[in-house]
Amino acid sequence: MANTASKFTYERIDKNNAVLLVVDHQVGLFQLVRDFQADEYRNNIFAHAAIAKVFSLPTVLTTSAETGPNGPLPKEIVEMHPNAPLIKRNGEVDAWDNKDFRDAVKATGKKQVILAGITTDVCTAFLALSLIAEGYTVYANADASGAMSKRIADDANDRMRAAGVHVYSGFAVACDLMRDWRNTPGSAELLPYFDKYLAQYAYLARGHAAAIDRGALLPGETE
Repeated sequence: MANTASKFTYERIDKNNAVLLVVDHQVGLFQLVRDFQADEYRNNIFAHAAIAKVFSLPTVLTTSAETGPNGPLPKEIVEMHPNAPLIKRNGEVDAWDNKDFRDAVKATGKKQVILAGITTDVCTAFLALSLIAEGYTVYANADASGAMSKRIADDANDRMRAAGVHVYSGFAVACDLMRDWRNTPGSAELLPYFDKYLAQYAYLARGHAAAIDRGALLPGETE
């Protein structure tokens, strides 16, 4: 364990060197996801796509055999990124096996990749491992990657970590991109994003705003 830790290099996400990938978040495949409640997971995949808009990250969308039961991407994601390449793979399971997809990622010129997909063990993990082999630094958004069970997701995340993939929450992705609340994008851009996609932080911020605006200490209340 100590030997593994000694080899670790903490490479933070650089908003100027990152591309975001939406991998097979398709309306049919969505129904395979069992490690999240459906409403929670839909929110998570929208949040994954939306963080690229906050930080103006180049974005590549891809689907797998979308004319069959896998279905298309949700219209909300496509409408969010009308100018992003949408690579419709007809057979390749690992998106990196598709030349058009590889070319679209390489064309961004970025060396850090933030990705999420359905399913975690196949669409996310296969691509993440291929990207690591190609020399990219990879950040897998675990909140926006869905699997058929929690055990499958845990095994897939362990496999990716062992290969050097950074497995992040959606909140960690956003905070590492921002780094400092005083930056731009910073609090002015991230708090509305969290208000829409992260209820826990949304109500923390709303509660603080309400307290400043019209709050009063109750008898016995203290810091």
